[in-house]
Amino acid sequence: MQKYDVAAYIWPAYTGDEPRTRMFWPEGMGEWETVRDAKPKFEGHQWPRLPLWGFQNEADPKVMEMQIDAAVSHGVNVFIYDWYWYDRRPFLENCLNDGFLKAKNNTDMRFYLMWANHNANHLWNRWLSSTECANTVIWDAAINRQDFEEMADRLVDKYFHFENYYRIDGKPVFMIYDVPNFIKGMGSVEAAAEALAWFRELVASKGYPGVHLQLCIRGDKMVDLMGLDSVDVASYDETCQKLGVDSCSNYQYCQITNVQDDFENVLERIGGDYFKKTEKYKTTYFPHASCGWDNNPRYADFRPRIMRNSTPENFEKGLRLAKEYVDTHDLPVPLITVNAWNEWTECSYLLPDDLYGFGFLDAVKRVFLEEA
Repeated sequence: MQKYDVAAYIWPAYTGDEPRTRMFWPEGMGEWETVRDAKPKFEGHQWPRLPLWGFQNEADPKVMEMQIDAAVSHGVNVFIYDWYWYDRRPFLENCLNDGFLKAKNNTDMRFYLMWANHNANHLWNRWLSSTECANTVIWDAAINRQDFEEMADRLVDKYFHFENYYRIDGKPVFMIYDVPNFIKGMGSVEAAAEALAWFRELVASKGYPGVHLQLCIRGDKMVDLMGLDSVDVASYDETCQKLGVDSCSNYQYCQITNVQDDFENVLERIGGDYFKKTEKYKTTYFPHASCGWDNNPRYADFRPRIMRNSTPENFEKGLRLAKEYVDTHDLPVPLITVNAWNEWTECSYLLPDDLYGFGFLDAVKRVFLEEA
């Protein structure tokens, strides 16, 4: 049995099966349209980067059977599905429901959900400027208590019962991405804590030993979104304590350090200052590793925040830092989160491409299968 739990995030937009996706990607192939049409923005910009296996529909169980085989054989044994709830109903569930959960080999690996509760703006409408994208909100994800209860009741019944749903101490794990937005929807930190306490009781009432609540750490400080003009109001760890959650991790290096830099310099900060900072957390921290960062394919204008030298070799160094963290800290499970399985338009993906082939997956294999 594999010693480490290597959990890769999945961005479930590579399908045209859900009608609402066509407001962003009208041809019916999901965000593959953006990947296909991306152009370099400067000399030496490594675009286009195309999938070695073509533009697969990840809501197809046969596609996911192949991807699961590739993941497990290279040491990725958990998928974290980005999970959305907009306008009082789910969004982009097809890749999970029709792809992964209908794959014949899905029990070969485990999965859990990260509620991606950020607002939906025109980020996914290709070729708009970054300003145009940011200023147009399509769906507000800062939901109130009533909507949260409706959402939570549904997801517990629909997903937690699967035998391969990822658990810690027997408790299904549920991650919340945008903590400030969650608090905003509830109205206060205290109200958010009450909502999560209710959620724990709900899960327990369904026959589970509880729920393991996990938060995504994005930077050092929580940015207040309730009218205080972006004032830092508390650290994430302080907020974790107030909310009574069990653990935290990260989604992407770009949210916790400056990535407009060489990958090796980024890793020096992650393995040094950042990981040392997490040792002071009262909340359990699970380490993270990212493949790279460049989200220029999504925008008409040039966005300079690009992590240079995002190679499989440098990614492997990041994996080793995360592995060392697990080996030297008393954690309830040997969990490492990875960005990402398929974040093609952010240049952070493990899936094979026409630039590095299986390079990123092979890096995982070396660290967690061949040398573990």
